[in-house]
Amino acid sequence: MIIRMWHGRVDNDKASAYREFLKQRAIPDYQSVKGNIDVRILERHEDDATHFITMTTWENLDDIKAFAGEDLEKAKYYPEDDGYLLEFEPTVVHYEVVGQS
Repeated sequence: MIIRMWHGRVDNDKASAYREFLKQRAIPDYQSVKGNIDVRILERHEDDATHFITMTTWENLDDIKAFAGEDLEKAKYYPEDDGYLLEFEPTVVHYEVVGQS
């Protein structure tokens, strides 16, 4: 299994709306791809912004390619992200799951 992690930041006053966008648009998109095991959205508020981590679990790298394209490290963005995100981080990180309980 592979974990794919993406990080983004939004203004605190847009955090609630962005959370809803993720639930309505992004999570179903991930779940529609064969090989997606689960999706978790992490949220942390700071003084100047709210951080979101999207953590998805996949069966293998080929399944991630079906979602993200050939360049696995390139972050995937939605047109709606323009109205929320403070910047567009160009890459994501992947971790191989080597243990779990």
